[in-house]
Amino acid sequence: MISGPSGAGKGTVIGLLRARLSGLSLAVSATTRAPRPGEVDGRAYHFLSREAFERDVAEGAFLEWVEYSGDLYGTLRREVVDKLAIGLDVLLEIELRGARAVHEAMPEATLVFIAPPSLDELARRLRGRGTESDEAVARRLAIAAGEIAASGEFDHVVVNDDAERAAAELAEIINAERKER
Repeated sequence: MISGPSGAGKGTVIGLLRARLSGLSLAVSATTRAPRPGEVDGRAYHFLSREAFERDVAEGAFLEWVEYSGDLYGTLRREVVDKLAIGLDVLLEIELRGARAVHEAMPEATLVFIAPPSLDELARRLRGRGTESDEAVARRLAIAAGEIAASGEFDHVVVNDDAERAAAELAEIINAERKER
């Protein structure tokens, strides 16, 4: 499981990682937030209405789900189980509460926290997206401070001060885990 604050560069690092290692599959999360420019349903996220998301929760379709910054996010059980069944290593890009829930359900999972080099850099990255209001950025920064404080719960912490270096470090972690199996 890959976790870390919004804006830490999780998606960038995962993209670089997947170019380095084979046998990896990214579980596509579901969300009720609106797509950002360029995001495609089923690739970036499964974009669901709040009603559809809540129906799937009631039906037990999620391995975990949370409300984060006013929107619902979750990991569809089938996104993990189906891929594990065919022998793939499954990456989950997930927020802190979701990581805790999945780790409780799957204690064998490896937890990696992607940390920004600093809160100032994180603020710069979030504002640089140009996709959120100042209030939304402030909310995300407040949440990030708590997430960073919890990074000690993870098996590994990778500081994303350089995405290529962080991806190489993450590849080393995964290769070491594969050798232990």
